[in-house]
Amino acid sequence: MRFVIYGAGGVGGTIGARLFQQGYDVQLIARGAHGDALISHGLKFVAPDGEFELQIPTVTHPGEIQFQAGDMVLFTMKSQHTLGALNDLSEANPGDIGVVSCQNGVANERMALRFFPRVYGMLVNLPAVHLVPGEVVTHGAGKGAILDTGCFPRGTDDRLFELTESLSRAGFSAEPDPAIMRKKYAKLLMNVGNSLQAATQPDVPDPDNLREIPPERLDVARMLRMETLACYAAADIDCASAEEVRARHKNVYQMVELAGRPRTGGSSWQSIVRGTGNIESDYLNGEIVQLGRLHGVPTPANRVCQQLGHRMIRESLPVGHFRSKDVKKMVEAAGGVFPES
Repeated sequence: MRFVIYGAGGVGGTIGARLFQQGYDVQLIARGAHGDALISHGLKFVAPDGEFELQIPTVTHPGEIQFQAGDMVLFTMKSQHTLGALNDLSEANPGDIGVVSCQNGVANERMALRFFPRVYGMLVNLPAVHLVPGEVVTHGAGKGAILDTGCFPRGTDDRLFELTESLSRAGFSAEPDPAIMRKKYAKLLMNVGNSLQAATQPDVPDPDNLREIPPERLDVARMLRMETLACYAAADIDCASAEEVRARHKNVYQMVELAGRPRTGGSSWQSIVRGTGNIESDYLNGEIVQLGRLHGVPTPANRVCQQLGHRMIRESLPVGHFRSKDVKKMVEAAGGVFPES
């Protein structure tokens, strides 16, 4: 089985690096300055167990790859790039491959199934940072990540078992799960806070400051979760419980400090810092807004955070541009009602 990592940023670069270190056949696809750096100089992979210079085969477009039957293509780009990536991959005439959505959100698998018959959903809990072209950093010690995977929309197959076994040998915690979307909806419950973090958490070098969360931001975060759970209930969506999530995460990996490379914000925060010109909010907060509109559930906090993501891109605003108390006022103006303190 060959692993084609489509989008070799923080998550994809870490997975590709660990598989490559264990001797697996790995092919990276990366765009722009990052792709150029990988092709010219290789991947600088920084992890708790050391710093590595890895010469992993890299191309900038799937059309440059001679695909083989049985290849597993791991989609690790942001959701806003999935449709374009699927078009490019399908035009490369890859044949009998598997497409694995190792992405946040729950819309990617549905998109992929329009193009390919073998689609897999992968839960991704992997602490990674990608801010510099050619470099990927992970702060996860121990197993390093949770990468449970299942067939989409449900079930398991032989390729899935080989995939999860390979990821486990590469040092990750990866279990086959025939109902993987339950876990992905639970992860979405966490990711609806990504745009809020990008909008209100400044770019500070001291990781201790990142844990000082203003109470107004916590209020908005709670409302984001409440709206999400209300939409799940209205849509009869099965979501893994908080108890299940805690049990799955227990003692899997630990976050450690790395000299000169502080832990920063999440994926949306990093997109703003890198100046990518796009953000994933339509597939995180926007997913909840869509569910709310379909099922008559108000979602003012998710709608405001979706709009803040767009505004930050449109106006080239830096991370942390908005004060948490002002975001809370925006949610109230949009119809959100917060409990009295």
